Amino acid sequence: MNYVTTTDNTKLYVKDWGTGSPVILLHGWPLSADTWDDHAMAIAGAGYRAITYDRRGFGRSSQPWSGYDYDTLSDDLAAVIKQTGAQDVTLVGFSMGGGEVARYMSRHGGRSVVKAALVSSVLPYRLKTEDNPAGTEQAEFDLIARALQKDRSEFFADFFKSFFGIGILSSPVSNELLEWTRAIAMQASLKATIECLKSFSTTDFRHDLPAFTVPTMIIHGTEDKIVPIDASARMTAKSIPGVKLIEYKGAPHGLLATDKEQLTHDLLSFIEH
Repeated sequence: MNYVTTTDNTKLYVKDWGTGSPVILLHGWPLSADTWDDHAMAIAGAGYRAITYDRRGFGRSSQPWSGYDYDTLSDDLAAVIKQTGAQDVTLVGFSMGGGEVARYMSRHGGRSVVKAALVSSVLPYRLKTEDNPAGTEQAEFDLIARALQKDRSEFFADFFKSFFGIGILSSPVSNELLEWTRAIAMQASLKATIECLKSFSTTDFRHDLPAFTVPTMIIHGTEDKIVPIDASARMTAKSIPGVKLIEYKGAPHGLLATDKEQLTHDLLSFIEH
């Protein structure tokens, strides 16, 4: 099965590797399922079923005009779970994907999910408001939207340097990986890129957190400049009983590449126990 069809007839490109207990990996903004390949191979190689898919509007999935709110995105995840026949699922959400995990847990009652992991996640609420003073000002997100409309290729060139901690870490990733990542980002529709920016920057997930009633793990880098840890992982961990918070000292947002081996180890350990 290469595609799943959602309730509004959007086609989502799906990669389904291995057999065994399923692990569904949700990618970050503005990327695709390919960014999970190293981890998906390791998970499948360890005897599990690794399922990844391109979010609507990104990668090889359809590029509809609408449906980039988290309710619809969680419905897309529900369609993937149903149409792949996945049961007893471990959900893993990276960055923006953490929001889909949270909304699926609340909107769909966590159906078929037995464990959840949040990696560099945008939870609980990115926007600065009176009752969320640790958030980011709306004006900063507006600047990003304008930069995307002006020249998104140029914007991504600088964005991914911060994403992978260039300037913080010494040679965290290769120049070739930077170019590959930007190429993936450019596959997405401009509409999807901007609308998903609005969604992850303005959606309040604080009311979704009580729905995490399964074993949950949070992984976040202490030097994440995209989603600062104090305003995300550390706050989220206080609202999920029994959660396991793992902090990667000195690590940036793009843990999938910069801390690949450690992340694979921690994910497999979580899945297995």
